[in-house]
Amino acid sequence: MFNFFKKKQEDYPEYWQVYEQSFREKEKQDIADTRFVVFDTETTGFNYKTDRILSIGAVPVIHNTISVPDIMEIYIKQDMFNPETVKIHGLLREDGRVEAIDEEKAIQQFLAYISNAVLVAHHVHFDTSMINAALKRMGLPKLKNKVLDTSVLYNRTRITSNLIDRNKNHSLDELADALNISKSDRHTATGDAYITAVAFLKILSRLEKKGIYKSSKLF
Repeated sequence: MFNFFKKKQEDYPEYWQVYEQSFREKEKQDIADTRFVVFDTETTGFNYKTDRILSIGAVPVIHNTISVPDIMEIYIKQDMFNPETVKIHGLLREDGRVEAIDEEKAIQQFLAYISNAVLVAHHVHFDTSMINAALKRMGLPKLKNKVLDTSVLYNRTRITSNLIDRNKNHSLDELADALNISKSDRHTATGDAYITAVAFLKILSRLEKKGIYKSSKLF
């Protein structure tokens, strides 16, 4: 009964329509041919309903390779400011060190960048919830992309043993240590996205040894 109040496809802005149309393309079956976008958000806090995104970092992965020249980094102008989170990510409000754009333009760029890629993040629910909250403020639907969580994927690579908790929720630091990945650029959106992308590739390599070659088997 509420369909009358929902926006029609033609009522959405052109950039959303382009994003939505990308999902009409046939999905790639092999992991090697699938385009993944590994991303991370730095935020004013950890409540996706009340906090805001400060920056987005995204790293494309295709053919088992990180495309470094195509890494995306966006900083978003903010009225909200939480001095406690500065201790983590180091981003000050309007501190002049970075060029920031408004939220709507940032999300528009993010949608154009990701298109129909499979989204990957460490604890992906939080990052996608932050993006979806921004989309809601813009009067748009939620992200349509399939998503993968590196914490969940990593647990699938571990041996079956009563001594190992295969459901453990690993931090990114723990994952980096376990996979011997440098943490030199932690707590920036792009740095964390890059660390997660390296972890993702190492996890894919381990899953391949288990006979997992199709992207559908990752979900």
